[in-house]
Amino acid sequence: MRIQAKVKNSEISTALMFAAWLSIVIAVIGIAANGHAAATAKEIDASADAAMDRFYKQVKGADEVVRNAKGLLVMPNVKKAGFIVGGEYGKGALRIGGQTVGYYRVVSGSIGFQLGVEAKDMILAFMTDDVLSRFRSSKGWEAGIDGNVAIIAVGGGGSATTRNVNEPIVGYVFDVKGLLGDISLKGAKFTKIDPAK
Repeated sequence: MRIQAKVKNSEISTALMFAAWLSIVIAVIGIAANGHAAATAKEIDASADAAMDRFYKQVKGADEVVRNAKGLLVMPNVKKAGFIVGGEYGKGALRIGGQTVGYYRVVSGSIGFQLGVEAKDMILAFMTDDVLSRFRSSKGWEAGIDGNVAIIAVGGGGSATTRNVNEPIVGYVFDVKGLLGDISLKGAKFTKIDPAK
């Protein structure tokens, strides 16, 4: 009797784990499908403007970063969901001198212990002409392979100090909402897109 109860409990636990895993996978697929919905250039620019406003408000020294960077890749509201297998997706704008010069999407996948959903803003600051040029000329730029990114997670009122801008590419992750708390860019692939006007 006891053995049967244990087996039954084990089967229920396995079924619940599978159901949770399946719901997260569906959420990840939903994020990707949502991301593929045609966002116009105007919508991406409006989201990037809002992310820049949050950057200036939440990060002390943001104006210095913007002033010294050769270009900024602004990726607002990047969504990630995961349960063992995770996925991340977002669209943003590359800006030089405050003007948008191109649009990009970021996609990444991961395997490992992870559970939850989050949204975050990311800004990649290209501090030299060389790294900016290599990024712009790539057909698909992958963080950690095509260029190392010094990641700085910024909470409310955090600081972007001048020592951080000595790196060729600095990634700022801020305005994080959700449970994952993942700030890694490992495996994140950035690809140029051509959104509708």
